[in-house]
Amino acid sequence: MKRPHVICHMMSSVDGKILTANWRDEELTQTFAGCFERYHGTFSSQAWMCGRVTMARDFSGGAQPELLPAPHPLAREPFVGDRNATSFAVAVDAHGKLGWEGNTTGGDHLIEVLTEQVGDAYLHYLQRKGISYLFAGKTEVDFAVVLQQLAELFPIQTLMLEGGGHLNGSLLNAGLIDELSLLVLPLADGTPQSPTTFEVSDYLTKGPATRLHLTDVQRLDNDVVWLKYRFTHS
Repeated sequence: MKRPHVICHMMSSVDGKILTANWRDEELTQTFAGCFERYHGTFSSQAWMCGRVTMARDFSGGAQPELLPAPHPLAREPFVGDRNATSFAVAVDAHGKLGWEGNTTGGDHLIEVLTEQVGDAYLHYLQRKGISYLFAGKTEVDFAVVLQQLAELFPIQTLMLEGGGHLNGSLLNAGLIDELSLLVLPLADGTPQSPTTFEVSDYLTKGPATRLHLTDVQRLDNDVVWLKYRFTHS
């Protein structure tokens, strides 16, 4: 199967927690967020992918979709909103809930990953905005299908997978991650039932634990440790 090389790039507390709102220190959070973005930039990638909750919280600007009736029934087939785009932000939005100000975020062209249950009004909204979209299954997202379409429809050779935990866990469980880049922050969170780097959803049949091979360790500023791993199936 043709697909992009997938690098999961995340930051977490020493106990694996990834929800920054629990840290209750805005200045510290901004410092670590800057570190995350800086080391994201060290990879040569054409796209990054996040789940709906992360996109709504951090990237959509709180926009709501402006739904109007579609002028005619719309086929459940991919739509490319900008054929000249060279960098991409991929939003996994199975039920079609995200709203956007335009067809980019941070200068990257938006691609929505949907399921076929999404209504015509939402597809019409994305087309009006010039936002690309693709379908990954009837009711559940098949990430192998997602990656194959991203490689075939767009110039994406390397994809940065950047959460949340359930999105990461779905690709982990499907054996679709090639590398892990983990920034371990000098924080002990301790929040019970808070998201971690990898969370396999209850509706999935969980596979065995995945064996990783350590490829690099670096101590960074502010006592951050950067761990890099290669997945055994790579």
